[in-house]
Amino acid sequence: MNVLIVGGGGREHALAWALNKSPRVKKIYCAPGNAGIASIAECVPIGPMEFEKLAAFAADHAVDLTVVGMDDPLVGGIVDLFEERGLRVFGPRKNAAILEGSKAFSKDLMKKYGIPTAEYRTFENAGEAAAYLRTARYPIVLKADGLALGKGVLICTTQEEALSGVREIMEEKRFGDAGLKMVVEEFLEGPEVSVLAFADGKTIKPMASAMDHKRAGDGDTGPNTGGMGNFSPSPFYTEEIDRYCREKIYQPTVDAMAREGRPFTGVIFFGLILTKEGPKVLEYNARFGDPEAQVVLPRMESDLLEVMEAAVDGKLDEIELSFKDDGCLCVVLASDGYPVHYEKGFPIGGLETFAGKEDELVFHAGTKFGENGEILTNGGRVLAVTALAPTLREARAKAYAAAERVTFANRYMRHDIGHAIDEV
Repeated sequence: MNVLIVGGGGREHALAWALNKSPRVKKIYCAPGNAGIASIAECVPIGPMEFEKLAAFAADHAVDLTVVGMDDPLVGGIVDLFEERGLRVFGPRKNAAILEGSKAFSKDLMKKYGIPTAEYRTFENAGEAAAYLRTARYPIVLKADGLALGKGVLICTTQEEALSGVREIMEEKRFGDAGLKMVVEEFLEGPEVSVLAFADGKTIKPMASAMDHKRAGDGDTGPNTGGMGNFSPSPFYTEEIDRYCREKIYQPTVDAMAREGRPFTGVIFFGLILTKEGPKVLEYNARFGDPEAQVVLPRMESDLLEVMEAAVDGKLDEIELSFKDDGCLCVVLASDGYPVHYEKGFPIGGLETFAGKEDELVFHAGTKFGENGEILTNGGRVLAVTALAPTLREARAKAYAAAERVTFANRYMRHDIGHAIDEV
């Protein structure tokens, strides 16, 4: 089979790596891809929002399945266009991708169908939001309604911070049109867990749990990022919690979307918080998480292509997912200054030390080829150095040792990825 992956980050590199292991995959294309993806796929210079060009490419190159990695094209309706052209595609249609595209929609959905989540209010007027925040309890959470690259969430401990947040999101439009509407949410406490799940519109199959590190700095300090590291499985995600989530959260979400006339096919990302009152949903995403994919997919024993095809064909109930018992941890190597201001274009050294290794992997997030063929930094998040080992502690030690083999100017990373492992 010929497969086209839409996107060019660490998640898409992990998807290409996993799909490349399927004996049924003959050729992988990636649009636009990056310097790391180029080692296993043919990179195509088409942007992820150029739907017509992508569809034409898929038709002209006998692509049997297109896998959409990114949120923007999903929310923009790429799946609808591909289906109209008779092209097989993995991902939710536009009316289902709204699960991620609008936080207000997802909160209203959870409220309507009794899916546990934080109490909230939605505002379209900055003045009304500010008035509410002058009487609110703190800490409190502000969320830009639309897509904001994982950065549109502000945790405010004081009224002053919250009012400043309203200005940033709704008036100064720090996150663009994502801030035309804002959700104000109660602050919940407890370990956060990410669970990715395949869905075919009626059946849902959760993958292994993972745990993200969103803040830029050690000790969970600094601004929110797209993710500075991850590990799988989460030691907090017990069998009892899994049973509860399957019954009260996962299946009810798929059922709710179907009843709303928005059947969801693809991957639902469940951002959970394990409160004293039980698990609650913090957020939904409509695709693989990044860097969750970089730690969940290396543990996956099932053939990713077969699972995706079963989802597209509405036959997920015939599939059993299998994952290695090993722990997996990744450390993101970023450009210093990310997610605010940073420089790029620096040569990267040490990548050759990962050649042929199955337990030490490096997924490229922001890289490109230079004029002389060397690999250069090309983003805020540059690489995700990933390690597998029998235990999470061993995986952490191995990942950090591997990360030290990689060099580039202005390299930055957190030094405490997996700190929660020691709290259990």
